[in-house]
Amino acid sequence: MKTIKQRLMARVVPLLLGAWGAWTAPALAELPAEVRIATSSYQDNGKVSVRGSPLTHRIIEEGWLEAELGKRGVKLAWFPITPGDTGASTNEAFASRRIDFANYGDLPSLTLNAGGIRTQVVVASGPGSDTYLLVPPNSTDQSILDLKGKRISLHRGRPWEIGFLRLIDSQHLGYGDFKMFNINPQAGASALSAGSVDALYTNGAFLLEEKGVGKIIWSTKDSPLDWKMRAELWGAAEFTEKYPELTQLVATAYVKAAYWASQEANREEVIKIGARNGTPESVVRRGYDDSGVSWKDRWNPLFDDVVYTHYRHTVEFATKKKLVGKKLDPDKLVEPKYVAAALKELKLEGYWTPRKLAAAR
Repeated sequence: MKTIKQRLMARVVPLLLGAWGAWTAPALAELPAEVRIATSSYQDNGKVSVRGSPLTHRIIEEGWLEAELGKRGVKLAWFPITPGDTGASTNEAFASRRIDFANYGDLPSLTLNAGGIRTQVVVASGPGSDTYLLVPPNSTDQSILDLKGKRISLHRGRPWEIGFLRLIDSQHLGYGDFKMFNINPQAGASALSAGSVDALYTNGAFLLEEKGVGKIIWSTKDSPLDWKMRAELWGAAEFTEKYPELTQLVATAYVKAAYWASQEANREEVIKIGARNGTPESVVRRGYDDSGVSWKDRWNPLFDDVVYTHYRHTVEFATKKKLVGKKLDPDKLVEPKYVAAALKELKLEGYWTPRKLAAAR
């Protein structure tokens, strides 16, 4: 005969197993069909390609992320964003829940968060990119002070606007000291070439200089690192909080790609990838060239003093200049735990060194 304990276990264990199965089955079923990552695209022989970014290219080529997601029954989907209006298009895709992650700029991200759609930086992206002030080739203007009262083209709401704000604020100037034209970079370049404006503030200025459209008289290369334009991997909080394991896979893939790109032996291949969208290699090289930033540090994913200071200042500037309608907590815009876990898993702890801000060079 069975003891009372045996009879009790015979009844309780099946109930417990059933309850565990009922609890775990929905959790497994809750995984999304795919992870969707937005990235800039370009036309390649009549087809849309999303391989313009060295990190995206590497992630696709290596196949690790796609394989790891596949083990969990989840597909990897790349969502192409056409350059020219990246910020607005990406924000719209986040708001309509068509993407889960995106590699794009800081100011549009702040605008999105101020509007109630929460996103966070899950992988930082090195020192950031430079922005530039150009004037016509025959102009005698040599500084922002020389442009006071003149016509400047600036596409408002784009990441490089913060650099312009930092520049004019450092000289105790404001928008009212200039005749501002809010037009996109392509139209701004045309206006500069035609003499319709006296200056253009934008990114990607080297191509314009090589074509003789304008000459650079100032850039963030000579400024503290937190003045640079940042574009990094943002994740929708709704997704990252619900699927931390999948978020970790995505973050680890980007850290793996950053490690690959940071190796001197891969520098030439990284430059060739950057030129796949039709940009001349000479322009790509000039964009990466910076005596104050090593090649290895250009791909530094750490959340360090540079990153935190940048977002604190950016939030302060954006709020002060009424670029966003709501004061945000800058420290809540970043989530460093995924990069920390990735570095530990990949045994890369100590490979990159946290950066400290230095005074303007």
